Amino acid sequence: MGISSLNRRVHALKRSILTALLAGFASLAVNAGEYNISVDRVQIDTGDFVKEGIGYNGASPGPILRFREGEEVTINVTNNLDEMTSIHWHGLILPFEQDGVPGISFPGIRPGETFTYQFPIVQAGTYWFHSHSGFQEPNGAYGAIVIEPEGREPFRYDREYVVQLTDKHPHSGDRIMRNLKTSADYYNRQQQTVGDFFSESARNGFVATLRDRMMWGEMRMMKADIEDVQGFTGLINGKGPEQNWTGLFEPGERIRLRFINSSAMTYFDIRIPGLTMTVVQADGNNVQPVNVDEFRLGVAETYDVIVHIRDEEAYTIFAESMGRSGFARGTLAPKEGMTADVPELREPPLLTMADMAGHMDHGDMNDDDMAGMDHGGAAMGSGMDHSAMGHGNMDQGSGSSLPQDPFYAQGSGLTPVASNGGRFLSYADLRAQNPLYEYREPTREIELRLTGNMERYEWSINGIKYEDADPIVLQYGERVRFKFVNETMMTHPMHLHGMWSILDVGEGKWNPLKHVISVAPATTVYMETEVDAPGEWAFHCHLSYHAAAGMFRKIVVEGGPDDQVDVSAVAREGGDA
Repeated sequence: MGISSLNRRVHALKRSILTALLAGFASLAVNAGEYNISVDRVQIDTGDFVKEGIGYNGASPGPILRFREGEEVTINVTNNLDEMTSIHWHGLILPFEQDGVPGISFPGIRPGETFTYQFPIVQAGTYWFHSHSGFQEPNGAYGAIVIEPEGREPFRYDREYVVQLTDKHPHSGDRIMRNLKTSADYYNRQQQTVGDFFSESARNGFVATLRDRMMWGEMRMMKADIEDVQGFTGLINGKGPEQNWTGLFEPGERIRLRFINSSAMTYFDIRIPGLTMTVVQADGNNVQPVNVDEFRLGVAETYDVIVHIRDEEAYTIFAESMGRSGFARGTLAPKEGMTADVPELREPPLLTMADMAGHMDHGDMNDDDMAGMDHGGAAMGSGMDHSAMGHGNMDQGSGSSLPQDPFYAQGSGLTPVASNGGRFLSYADLRAQNPLYEYREPTREIELRLTGNMERYEWSINGIKYEDADPIVLQYGERVRFKFVNETMMTHPMHLHGMWSILDVGEGKWNPLKHVISVAPATTVYMETEVDAPGEWAFHCHLSYHAAAGMFRKIVVEGGPDDQVDVSAVAREGGDA
């Protein structure tokens, strides 16, 4: 081969690499700090099925938006659909008019129109964006946000990858919602059978098993009611398990993995067999590093982890749904085409009477029902007050010596256990790296009971659906303590827009900042919020079909930085939802 021919090939290779890079950043700024996004009909190929959906810049997931802390961004969003749309910048702190929630912060984006978002970037970390219109998000309208800090990171890594998960279903979001309203267990593929009854009878005795089944029947509920929607294909960065998204590395490197759960309904338990993960960030905020073998990624949460890979071999990223009905899978490898063993799904968990405790404590059973129940060792109604707990350093050993995770009811069937008997991340392990706020006592407490009826597929807060509820009114400058009491048998990821959620893990000023707080069945969880963002904001469960069914509130923040607020008077008046 002549030198000129070789040069042409090298030039062509460079050009193809540049083209690929530009395609990966389809929203590349047209000017400094200016980005273009189109909302389009797209084809989504999961490897199991091909489905029409909605995406950004011609793809689902959309582009990775890369910002830098301190810059001012302009994002032009053009709606190429024949319906209204919107984009919500999940976890970003910005003016409420730019938050992207139709009916609260703006009207929405009409077909054929372009809406321009403009806001400052005042934070760093891993976040994401998605539609807040109808069921466009579960239909594919989501993407990732990576914000580089102004200063240096407090941890070291050699390269990074976004690992964005979702639960793509063959049915559209509208169809799923209709089916759930018709029959709440429509998508439950793990209902117990006669064979399961006889297996339990052999273990626990016929009478005990029969009594247990009768009680669940009287409650019109099932132990397998963990995932509302099964039958999905788990995707990593838009690729199904057989398509096998792969991230390359050089042996000896430290790899930062930015995990984002963009699912409509699915919690994922994530592990990389053979590697320890160091958690360094939760919901975009740096935390004191925690070494774990596995962690649970709630819907809409993000976790950043670092893995140090010393060997020249492949490793599987395995994201198993909490109900063990499906999984997403990817690979870290030193070369393209290398793979590692893919674990099999573990046995599906079953809810226990401990998970039903909060539900039964609020009027759904009478005293005779309660007296005849085998509580499975759980104290009924013992919603856990995390504010009273000094968690300290939780030494998680292996096997039966594992301590109870304080963010699950004692005896809960959902309590996570690492597959290798090692350490499973708990909220109780999270500590802020550098507290953002001075610690102070809250001015008042607002109780939010998470309520619902699985049989009718109705979800609410304090027994009231969104369309029937008054807004929650907060005063600028106060610090509000929210008390979540989960009276249902489902896990709810609660998302407050526009302000940080300070999760109470019993560590005072070191309590971590999050934008999503996951509340397990029959538990009570506290968070506090510095009310520092005037305007109107959404506050809702991030399970798509729960929010649509009514587990949603509007927050109104009155006043602003120029107003003098008597927060002591607010505290005396109290507050409710």
